Amino acid sequence: MAQDYIIATASTCDLTREYLEEHHIPFISYSYVMDGKDYEDDCRDETRTETYRMMREGKMLSTSAINMYTYREFFEGLLKDGDRTVIFLDMTRPLSSSYRYCDEAIEDLKEDYPGSTIINVDTRCVSGGLGLLVRYAIKHYEAGMSKDDMLSWIEENKLKIAHRFTVDDLNWLKRGGRVSNASALVGTLLSIKPVLYVPDEGTLVAANKVRGRKMALNAIIESVKSDPIEGDEPEFLINHADCLADAEYVRDRIMEKYPKAKIEIAQLGVVIGAHCGPGLFAIFYVTDARRP
Repeated sequence: MAQDYIIATASTCDLTREYLEEHHIPFISYSYVMDGKDYEDDCRDETRTETYRMMREGKMLSTSAINMYTYREFFEGLLKDGDRTVIFLDMTRPLSSSYRYCDEAIEDLKEDYPGSTIINVDTRCVSGGLGLLVRYAIKHYEAGMSKDDMLSWIEENKLKIAHRFTVDDLNWLKRGGRVSNASALVGTLLSIKPVLYVPDEGTLVAANKVRGRKMALNAIIESVKSDPIEGDEPEFLINHADCLADAEYVRDRIMEKYPKAKIEIAQLGVVIGAHCGPGLFAIFYVTDARRP
């Protein structure tokens, strides 16, 4: 059944290019600069692999907001075939400097496309959490869910997606202004690893701090195992920034409790990785509510 609306997203959903193309999901790409050259976050695995290799070699990576004109061009491409509604899912407003430019583009398009509607959802999700929200929404979309029911479903379920992270090198957070120089220095000297999560507000905060990478991964594993998760075959999405062995370690520990779990491992997108650096580990799944 043809739908009277479409779901679109951004490269910050950190889904694979293959998945996005297979399900015909339009996405807008963030851009970044590395070693003085401009790049586009194209969601391709080979791009992610090469970018993290260069970052480990000491190349600096910076990102910038998507401007209003780029958003307008993207949305116009979705509206050119006739009146329709676009449900746009990007990363949480508090972590996105692009959010207001998206709203400005939507407002600017109203006069030229009075029969169309673009809804910029504040997902309160980021990275694979956003990706998981998109994947579940697409399942419902392909099953014929109506526009109004879809919007209701998103609002009712977006805060049930748990996000748990740890980073390996605090200096990347220092460069992005997330921690002070002193905190990064002391943390590095003492091998302090923050265990992070995304609360309902859509920010990124520390649940606790531990000494050593393995302890950080184990803290995440214990948090996952203690969260209420329905069913014998829960789905987990793991994103990693060039730390596959850690991703496999966590997967194997989780499968001790959920032997029938569906756990997908994929590389983290480069835009999120730019702020946290190689070695970032993240896991996403559905539970009843977000908690530290």
